[in-house]
Amino acid sequence: MKRIIFLLFFLVVLAIGLAFAVINLEPVKVNYYLGSVEMPLALLIVLSLAVGGVLGVLATMGKIMGAKGEALRLRRTLHDAQKQLENLRATAQPGKG
Repeated sequence: MKRIIFLLFFLVVLAIGLAFAVINLEPVKVNYYLGSVEMPLALLIVLSLAVGGVLGVLATMGKIMGAKGEALRLRRTLHDAQKQLENLRATAQPGKG
């Protein structure tokens, strides 16, 4: 059921995006540091969103990698603590060891 809802939502968003692109076919002039180019407004907006998404992912990549490293360090600490606890339990039991 979730897949059907997701598919319907995706199709609605796609239809709205296509309608937006068809309505905004007029070329606009984009000036950047090395020159300028003319492109359709819809393409400019899609490219801007894509570049923004990539920059957002790159900006958060440091935090993500740091969190993964911290999780790995904590897993190792937990594993060492569990081994130490097992050793203490083994030495504390009378008649064993």
